[in-house]
Amino acid sequence: MIDLIIEALPMTLILCLGVFVQSAAGFAAGLTIVPALLWFGYSIPAANCALLVASIPQNLWGVWSFRDSIGARDIAWPAVGRLLFFPIGISVVYQLESLDTNTIRQLVGGLLITVTLMITLFHPQPRQHLHPIWAWIAFPLSGFMQGVVGMGGPAMVFWVQAHDWGTRRSRGFLFAMYLSSLVPALAILGLVFGASVFQAGLTAAFTLPVLLLFTQLGLRTGTRLGRDRLKRVTLGLLFLMGVSGILTPWLMP
Repeated sequence: MIDLIIEALPMTLILCLGVFVQSAAGFAAGLTIVPALLWFGYSIPAANCALLVASIPQNLWGVWSFRDSIGARDIAWPAVGRLLFFPIGISVVYQLESLDTNTIRQLVGGLLITVTLMITLFHPQPRQHLHPIWAWIAFPLSGFMQGVVGMGGPAMVFWVQAHDWGTRRSRGFLFAMYLSSLVPALAILGLVFGASVFQAGLTAAFTLPVLLLFTQLGLRTGTRLGRDRLKRVTLGLLFLMGVSGILTPWLMP
C-alpha cells in the first residue's frame, strides 16, 4: 500500500499544481500537467488521461456556475469540430510512441515554448463577430492538439478572446467545451491505449478530493494576488519547462 502511495505521489503533486495554476491564473492546466508528467516517465496518452480525469470536477462546477450564460447553439458546432479531430490527434500520438522518450520531450518542449510565446505576444482585438473560417481553424486545431499532447485549450482561448464577450459568457463557453469532450476523449484513449492509460486515470480519480481543495486555494490566491501578475509568473514557468524539455538529452543523459 505504501509503495502504491509513493508511486502515485509525483502525479498527485503535479495534478495539484496544474489545477492550482488553472484556478489562480485562469489557464495552463494542460500546459503544466502534461510536460511535467512526461518528466516523471508517463507517456503522452497516460498524461492526457490523467489530465482529463482531474479536470472533471472543475469543468462540472464551471458549467453549473455559468449555466445561465451558456447557449447550446454556441457550443454545438465547435464541440463537434473539436471531437472530430481528437481521434486524428490520437492517431498521431500513436505513431509518436515509437520515438524515444527524449525526442518526445523535446517535441513537447518546443510546442510549449511556441504556445507560451503566442499567449505572450498575441492579443486579438475583441469584436462582436468573427468570420466562420476562424472557428473552423480553432476548434479542429484544439481537438487535434488535445489528442496529440493534451494541450487543446490555447486555440479555443484565442478564439474566445477575439470576441467582445463578458467574463461569464467566455468562461461558461470554455467550461462547456472542455466538459463536452471529456467522456468521448476518455473513451477513445481507453479504446486505443487500453491498460496503459487506465492506471493513470485511476490515480487521478483517487486524487479528486485533494484537487478540489487546491482548486479552492487557487481561486483564493488568484483573487488575492491578481490574475495578471500570476499570468506573468505562469508564463515564465511554462517557458522554463519548454526549455528544459528541449535540453532533455543534456539534462538527462
